[in-house]
Amino acid sequence: MNRNEETENQRGLDMIDWINLGSLVLGLIAWILPVVNLTRYAKNWVVLSIISISACAISLFLQIFNIYNRVKIEDWSALMDTMGAKVFITAFLLIVTIILNVITLIVYRNRAVK
Repeated sequence: MNRNEETENQRGLDMIDWINLGSLVLGLIAWILPVVNLTRYAKNWVVLSIISISACAISLFLQIFNIYNRVKIEDWSALMDTMGAKVFITAFLLIVTIILNVITLIVYRNRAVK
């Protein structure tokens, strides 16, 4: 491997770290917003729910982009080591986000009826 390839691989790993951090932050936002909706009365709960679902979608996209970057730099061992965990975590993120937003919808729909 020559010097240019080494710096390109290092740059790729740095970008992968930022992608993972962004995905984590957006995943947390996707969970925090519905919890905020449930703990206090918010007039704009629909907007917060849409932002929550959007944050989840962008977080999942970043994980797909992460996988693409690992394929591009041919980091097969990292892909083989992390795919099981990535599938579990992304499914968990999606399911919890949907459940929290459905609970928010039910709570606010019941408040509107009363």
